[in-house]
Amino acid sequence: MLLEIHPDNPQPRLINEVVQVLRNGGVIIYPTDTIYGIGCDIYNPKAVERVCRIKGVDPKKAQFSFVCSDLSHISDYTKSIDTPTFRLLKAALPGPFTFILKASKQVPKLLKTKKDTVGIRVPQHNICNMIVAELGNPIMSTSLPTDDDVEYYTDPYLMEEKFGNMVDIVIDGGHGNLAASTVIDCTTNEPEMIREGAGDWESLLY
Repeated sequence: MLLEIHPDNPQPRLINEVVQVLRNGGVIIYPTDTIYGIGCDIYNPKAVERVCRIKGVDPKKAQFSFVCSDLSHISDYTKSIDTPTFRLLKAALPGPFTFILKASKQVPKLLKTKKDTVGIRVPQHNICNMIVAELGNPIMSTSLPTDDDVEYYTDPYLMEEKFGNMVDIVIDGGHGNLAASTVIDCTTNEPEMIREGAGDWESLLY
């Protein structure tokens, strides 16, 4: 189902409809401040496994990120964050960054990496932020399966054509971007960029 939601002023009724689908184990495709993502409720293992099947990945080897609604949300799913790291997060978020942090016990085992870490995002996008806030916990997020046809990557109508029979809702929040988030590893002494994307990493260092 294609669901058109206003990107600047998301309709609460439609946001609630999406949240109910997530709570019932549904899978959605939704806009962020970078690329469109595919996701589900982090606490629904069957939904997580559905996403893995769509992506064609082994759940034990998959690296998914959590979309949180704000900084306070992050502390629930990560171990204690030192002051320099917190300042970095505060400067970068909300924005087009994913931060790799040490996972807390609240992160479901299925979603922890072997290194016991978790990727955290707080996009600067009203639709996904409202969904997460209404849901009350993060949504698991990953990029759409890729192939040579990049058009569907940005156009919700083409996403619906390609994945409509695999997911419950494709949210149309306007055209998406092609650049993914910049990924920063904060699990060691010095933050390290491990994937360059839409976020300007160097601007955070000064």
